[in-house]
Amino acid sequence: MVDDGALVRARQLVKRFGEFAAVRGIDVDVRRGEAFGFLGPNGAGKSSTMRMVGCVSPRSDGELTVLGMDPQRDGPAIRARLGVVPQQDNLDTELTVRQNLHVYGRFFGLSKAHVRAKATELLDFAQLGERADDEVEPLSGGMKRRLTIARSLINDPELLLLDEPTTGLDPQARHLLWDRLFRLKQSGVTLIITTHYMDEAEQLCDRLVVMDGGRIVAEGSPAELIGRYSTREVLELRFPPDAAAPEVALEGLADRLEVLPDRLLLYAADGEAVLAAAHARGVQPLSSLVRRSTLEDVFLRLTGRTLVD
Repeated sequence: MVDDGALVRARQLVKRFGEFAAVRGIDVDVRRGEAFGFLGPNGAGKSSTMRMVGCVSPRSDGELTVLGMDPQRDGPAIRARLGVVPQQDNLDTELTVRQNLHVYGRFFGLSKAHVRAKATELLDFAQLGERADDEVEPLSGGMKRRLTIARSLINDPELLLLDEPTTGLDPQARHLLWDRLFRLKQSGVTLIITTHYMDEAEQLCDRLVVMDGGRIVAEGSPAELIGRYSTREVLELRFPPDAAAPEVALEGLADRLEVLPDRLLLYAADGEAVLAAAHARGVQPLSSLVRRSTLEDVFLRLTGRTLVD
């Protein structure tokens, strides 16, 4: 779908490394003010796409505009209006929390007075005000991640690129970061996020694409994708390790039946009704669970359950 008002617009975008095509002709529109997600297994092409959008890797073919400009011609002008949160924190651990913001702000040619005022604002936003004069090294992983995000905002970016923003964090730190990112979006900052956490994508993303093998295999809001590729509920049945799974007895009870090594998944509109019908057929699982369908169900259906190194 063409969106000429898009903040990021790609048409048949390609990235090659020698003979290998990491990105194979994708079309993407990211609208101003939305949170847009790239999901996919390792090697799907997410990071290669993000690097092209971030003006640090040239495209091999196709069209790409960011903030209405060409990254290969206008890279410095685009980067001045971008914020980037890399997958791995690259803070200067020998400086204090506040000094990390001051030094980074000077890279953008901002005045010392502006950077000082902005740093104080961002420390409050990231809930790091009490640690402002502490060195970075002793900070927790969640605090370092919040500082990395705060640093990426020093130039008041219109577009913020976040690569796996909460990888390795505990649930409390993840939820605090989600809150900070939601506030950013509410303030008008456009977010582009790559993540392996399906619950994160459901929480943060207005729209997303699922990539696999360098191509886009699905696009839509989380709710749209769940409605399109899954069912309202999923029934999980587990059986004793030495028992044969009764797939034949369950045939026809659900829209789709998936056999996993440790359990059976039955996709249906009403999981409890399917469970009752299974019991009526004499199926007695070791345990059962009815849950709502999630983006993870969609992701695994589209990209497979095989481990990708």
